[in-house]
Amino acid sequence: MKKLVLVLALLGLIIGVPTFAQEAANCNVAAPAEATEVNFIGWTFPIIDFYAAELESCGEVENLDVNVQLLASADAQNEMRLAASSEGVSPYDIIHGSNAFIGELAALGWLLPLNDLIEQYSEQYDLGDIDDAMYAAASQDGNIYGIPIVVNTQIFYYNTEILAAAGVEPPQTYTELITACEAIDEDALGIDFAFGMVLSAGWAWQIEWVNIYNAFGGELLDADNNPTFNNEAGLAATQLMLDVVTACMGDEGLLLSTDDLQAGIANGSIAMGHMWASRAAMMDNPELSDVVGLIEFAPALYPTEEQTLRGGIAWADFLAIPATTDEDHDLLFRIIMETADLDSQIRATEFGLVPRNAAGEFAPRYSAASLLTIAEGGPATSNPAQAILNNALGQFLPMVVTGDMTAEEALAAAAQLYIEEATAQGFIQE
Repeated sequence: MKKLVLVLALLGLIIGVPTFAQEAANCNVAAPAEATEVNFIGWTFPIIDFYAAELESCGEVENLDVNVQLLASADAQNEMRLAASSEGVSPYDIIHGSNAFIGELAALGWLLPLNDLIEQYSEQYDLGDIDDAMYAAASQDGNIYGIPIVVNTQIFYYNTEILAAAGVEPPQTYTELITACEAIDEDALGIDFAFGMVLSAGWAWQIEWVNIYNAFGGELLDADNNPTFNNEAGLAATQLMLDVVTACMGDEGLLLSTDDLQAGIANGSIAMGHMWASRAAMMDNPELSDVVGLIEFAPALYPTEEQTLRGGIAWADFLAIPATTDEDHDLLFRIIMETADLDSQIRATEFGLVPRNAAGEFAPRYSAASLLTIAEGGPATSNPAQAILNNALGQFLPMVVTGDMTAEEALAAAAQLYIEEATAQGFIQE
């Protein structure tokens, strides 16, 4: 990951947004001899929507029909888990997944190793332009299971006009954020929330809790995959999240989805937010934002003044091929590469950060905040046991804010559920 951070830091030196329009590239794959249907599934957010359109363009090739299905993240993942657990031919031929989810599916044996295809097409598609650390994020036991298309993390958004009107400086830590929220009079300023983060589902609680827990220096699992999060750092992370909810969001703020948070920042009804960097470009789009020129981006916050790690981690998104598809693997890989070639990734910088080094001169305005979050945040992981842990945390953490469990009870219950499932699946040896 250190090498990846260095490469991305170099990309961040030039952060201008592309200033010229580009037409969608042609899909340069040979027409199949017979009518072929390719089915893709992923979850929707702006840069993935762009890549989905690139995939669809391959449907213009003779004898090739490309069907794209984009769902909410939890729904898409559940559909793929269901397919992975079923016998027979996969209903999907190309799938989208983040590093942790790719690791989960690879551990189930559902994904095709791409090493041979990467080697075969490395020169044609300049695959050496993508850092090895990116491939490593989708690898297990030396097998590469995904082609990287997005570099992502969560960053801090703030409305300079609202903060100036409230006499509040942009916070650097979550404790400073709580103080800022208490100083902002939402009614007087005509806004809905001083701050928002997405906590409207169990998976969202898990993501934000892991961000803060990692920033407290906590380890989730030990070398033998035993849980280590039920500790003082875990309790501190949970309490800090509760304090943020109380001071900044209230019960109504717990209902915010990612789309709601994006819309609220873009229409000026939310002063500050912790949100995916892949949503940042929308703030500079006058067709989608009422506050163009007023939104600034900063790295993810530190928990308190004492911590030196930020509350955000490196994520990546990939395109992969299910091992049980009955479509030609070479054709599917070529379609992926036509979707993720340099031309496509240059155009994708309008929506987010991309892994190709040669696209660096088009890095977007918020890249500096994103890169600093990655450099100073917690570690990314592709450990397949993480999926079990994520599910356990997502099941019990929301019960703390509702009062159904104490923080101690929720973390203990999550650890116990994780142990049971991880042992049953062989990640913990008895």
